[in-house]
Amino acid sequence: MPRTGTGPDFIESLARGLEVITAFEAGREAMSLSDVAAATGLARPTVRRILLTLAELGYVRADGPRYTLTPRVLDLGTAYVGSQGLWDVARPHLQELSAKTNESCSIAQLDGSDIVYVARAAVPKIVGLSVQIGTRFPALQTSLGKVLLADLEPAGLEAVLAEPTRSGLAPLWRPSAQERDAELRQVRARGWAMTDQQLAPGIRSVAAPINDGERVVAAVNVNTHAAETSVEQLTGHHLPLLLRTAGEIGADLARLRSLPRVVG
Repeated sequence: MPRTGTGPDFIESLARGLEVITAFEAGREAMSLSDVAAATGLARPTVRRILLTLAELGYVRADGPRYTLTPRVLDLGTAYVGSQGLWDVARPHLQELSAKTNESCSIAQLDGSDIVYVARAAVPKIVGLSVQIGTRFPALQTSLGKVLLADLEPAGLEAVLAEPTRSGLAPLWRPSAQERDAELRQVRARGWAMTDQQLAPGIRSVAAPINDGERVVAAVNVNTHAAETSVEQLTGHHLPLLLRTAGEIGADLARLRSLPRVVG
């Protein structure tokens, strides 16, 4: 996260505070003051003031010399999801799709060159990657990401993919620009995307766009284990159910957003 902005209204202290929060990631759940300073590049006195402020606000907990985030941080993410109305609309559809396929189903949106999961209905299966709300993966190697990238104009696509991933995962598939463009053309043509162990071994999924009548706002997928679900089953059985679900979620979003807003 940049700590210097381009305009006079940029608040550097706020940017620094957010950078400290995002420094607590997988593998760095508990950090000392020195750890946070090293992860962010900020001076120790600055980090100390930020951590003490976050602790007073309830976003950070001190356990001896180490700090951890508290569940209150989730409020920052759930506020976004709630403001979109996406989870309330999608939940029954996702749960129904998961029940019909006996697979985990998720909704994600683009954030730079990554996807971020914003809704999920999971089944208890052993898979190679742990996924929860807020998890991010490189977009190009996921079915969800391919759907969202395929909706971008060429200039926008290049700008998005030029951003470095923040997922911390090294994907298996590293296509050339020609391979990437050919893949996304196919996604645009057929209206859905599949990934077959391009992100990580054993991960096979199919995704479709969610369109609220004006634009693609997210993507929804069915995620499977390659050892259990063949490509034929994924596209022959799961895909028609997925496409119907994507259409139903989009239609419900369109109806929700057409309602007059009540101002209190």
